[in-house]
Amino acid sequence: MYRFSIKVSPMQDRLARARLIGIWALLFCCTFALAQNAAPVVNANTPLNVRATLLLGLENTKNNSSGTLSIQDNALVFRQSSGPSAKIEIDSVRDVFVGGESKQVGGLPMKLGKAAAPYGAGRAVSLFAHKKYDTLTLEYADASGGIHGTVFQLNKGDGERVRKELFARGVSAADFEGQPKNDTVEVTHAKE
Repeated sequence: MYRFSIKVSPMQDRLARARLIGIWALLFCCTFALAQNAAPVVNANTPLNVRATLLLGLENTKNNSSGTLSIQDNALVFRQSSGPSAKIEIDSVRDVFVGGESKQVGGLPMKLGKAAAPYGAGRAVSLFAHKKYDTLTLEYADASGGIHGTVFQLNKGDGERVRKELFARGVSAADFEGQPKNDTVEVTHAKE
């Protein structure tokens, strides 16, 4: 029976341990980031009630306030976590836009994990350390005919859900004169 022994210098031992710790940190960060992006399963028959952050645009409501966005009777209602609620009548909504946004998540622990990852693996962690959001922009008219806009930040997929629900309740994309919008643009090139 043969026995092999390998002599490892203390420096090689420290490097091997650092690599192992880096790999574990990378796996932990990736798992954490993927768990943050998991979308909740939504039943189509449930009433619309989504978590939202009002970025700007509603009267008597602070910007960047968190709450819930729901449709009650004939109004879109934003109910703050603490404070008054605001309503937008669905009949006054002129247009709805849904966009996308991405934010880096994880804070200080994520930054430390990226710094500890060996051989530039921190850049790979950055790819998974982002959470995606929807932005919902509403254009609506007040009682005196003034045009207003408001912007909400919603979880990924909720913006399209709210938009579909508003269109199902009678919102139509129309321009100022009430005519349907034409989204096509005609481009002509002058010949020289």
